[in-house]
Amino acid sequence: MEKFESWAIVELFGHQRIAGKISEQQIGGCSFLRVDVPASESSPAYTKLYGNGAIYGITIADEETARVAATHLSEQPMDQWSVRETYKLLTDRTGDKDY
Repeated sequence: MEKFESWAIVELFGHQRIAGKISEQQIGGCSFLRVDVPASESSPAYTKLYGNGAIYGITIADEETARVAATHLSEQPMDQWSVRETYKLLTDRTGDKDY
């Protein structure tokens, strides 16, 4: 069977949208929609995986349209979470060093 890949705009429950190159990815026997979002001036390239219950609709698009849409959508990659950064934010905000 041929692997499905296409550029698209994906509508998610919760009134969110994401755009990029989509494909299917299997993890632990479960199928996910993989969205490879291209880099833009305000965001690096990143990948998100969605289960079928999170997807409301998929609009297949040409590459140029999906890239433009990805640039204008507010979805951002998750930053690497750091305990040190969180501690710094909490102590800067509260002045309390007992965190």
